Amino acid sequence: MPLSPTQKVVQSDKPIWYFLLCWTIFNLAQAYRLELQADEAYYWLYSRFLDWGYFDHPPMVALFIRIGDTLMHNELGLRLLTVLTSTASIYLLWLILKKYAVDAWAFILVISGIFIFHIYGFTTTPDAPLFFFAVLFYFFYQKYIDHDKWTLALALGIVVACLLYSKYHAALLILFTVACNIKLLKRPSFWLIVFLAAILYIPHILWQVQHGYPSVNYHLYDRSAATYDSANSFLYLPGQLLMAGPLIGWFLFYKAFTVKIKDAFIRCLLVNCIGTLVFFFISTFRGEAQPHWTLIAFAPLAMLVLIGFKQPGGRPAWFYPVAIINMLVIVLFRLGVLFAVPVVTQIGQIKSYYGYKDWAHIVKQKAGDAYVIMDDNFQNPAKYDYYNNTLKGFSYDTRNYRRTQFDIWPIEEQMQHQRALHLTDDPTKNTTDSIKIKVGKWYVEWIDDVRTYQKVKVEIPYHELKLHTGDKKDIDLTITNPYPYQINFSNNKTLHEVAMDACFYRDDGSAYTQRAPGSFNNLVLNAGESKHFIFNINSPSQKGKYELMFSISTAPFGGSKNSNFIAVEVE
Repeated sequence: MPLSPTQKVVQSDKPIWYFLLCWTIFNLAQAYRLELQADEAYYWLYSRFLDWGYFDHPPMVALFIRIGDTLMHNELGLRLLTVLTSTASIYLLWLILKKYAVDAWAFILVISGIFIFHIYGFTTTPDAPLFFFAVLFYFFYQKYIDHDKWTLALALGIVVACLLYSKYHAALLILFTVACNIKLLKRPSFWLIVFLAAILYIPHILWQVQHGYPSVNYHLYDRSAATYDSANSFLYLPGQLLMAGPLIGWFLFYKAFTVKIKDAFIRCLLVNCIGTLVFFFISTFRGEAQPHWTLIAFAPLAMLVLIGFKQPGGRPAWFYPVAIINMLVIVLFRLGVLFAVPVVTQIGQIKSYYGYKDWAHIVKQKAGDAYVIMDDNFQNPAKYDYYNNTLKGFSYDTRNYRRTQFDIWPIEEQMQHQRALHLTDDPTKNTTDSIKIKVGKWYVEWIDDVRTYQKVKVEIPYHELKLHTGDKKDIDLTITNPYPYQINFSNNKTLHEVAMDACFYRDDGSAYTQRAPGSFNNLVLNAGESKHFIFNINSPSQKGKYELMFSISTAPFGGSKNSNFIAVEVE
């Protein structure tokens, strides 16, 4: 007896349901057994200080973590929403592709063969919510193309806002989608999408304004490399091929880019996939483009490949056996990570999954209830905080490091004039004790009466300067106290002296520093107060291009990044 259409649909979905079950179980197991990845604990701290924005990213990842961590404070709780939304994303992809009569087994082999989907099947970073909302966007957008309904526009407006609250890369998806279908601008309902998304995004914009646009400055300026490194460009394509699948990645790109455009949705997928990949390749000319940044390109890539299989030329006979081997390679690799096979645990970032829980507890035993300060590493203080369920781990971000969310959170204020443990992995530091454990040797010292000025803002009245060797230049600096208490730069009767330096950096990393005169130590600023200070700088003796920044330091720390950089040319 022939099957009815309804029965055929149910039968064709069975492999998908089994695949989704296996996918979810595998991700749950990995989420439960593995320690936190390098950045995950940092995002857990986001969830402890819920806000409309953060230094590095929008707040959606904090919400994801807060929901799961509220249910259970362990690795599975932190990653729970990522696991569930990963499964939901794959199912949504299947629903989208039903219009193109995609084969279930081909779908399983393509999806399970894309390596980057496995990484973000359980790892909770901003990429996880970004991927989920990107797929949800495609789900509603496919319907919206064919049916100009206000309800679909309402859904898309909310999803677009969620995309923007996930990661700034979402702007690429939005821009490329509109660019490849300009006719959308003629729809009144389209402007509901724009209006609703903009209204919902206002709190984040206000947060940026209130904090001096930290995310804008970091992503557009601070992350730019001083000089071009050709390795970033040459390694970009191999990294993308690996993310697409160790054995089939090359073929997926070929098949996706040769698909025939038969409707507006396929055009949208192709423009988004190619546009995102090209955008991040171009970004390699100003710095490193990490392989996972292109995650939102892989949803359209997978759909284009599967649509291409149903077009003339279809799927080559060799694809299934090679795709099966590709999938097995990935599964074996994941099992190696899951069961801590030694050869696997020493690979790159994978090392950060092991040993830090014990490290955090051992450091806690030495620190007791005191604050723990680490230099230039926002990840390890965050791991210390997570595994001890505390907020007393702190990153001191020096002048040679990047700014982080620790420059915004109120942790620094709370540890002033406290006794704290200074922890470093630098053997050249003048420390008094050490801890040798699985994740390395750490050097420790106690600091009495902590005194730091990491958040003090120094404004330079120039964007650039031109000087001659031997020049002296008075710079009228504006120094602002952002703390809710008075600060005093005096060194009388203090354990740790404070000083301010003008730091000239060359492209090769070398630096020339000049100390502020003693009059700096006469400054006293009330909470929120700003004062002017004239710093007479001496031009570097060597001609060339420099970047100038001002830094305030107290022993034993190396000085924080208290001003922005300005370009200086010495002739």
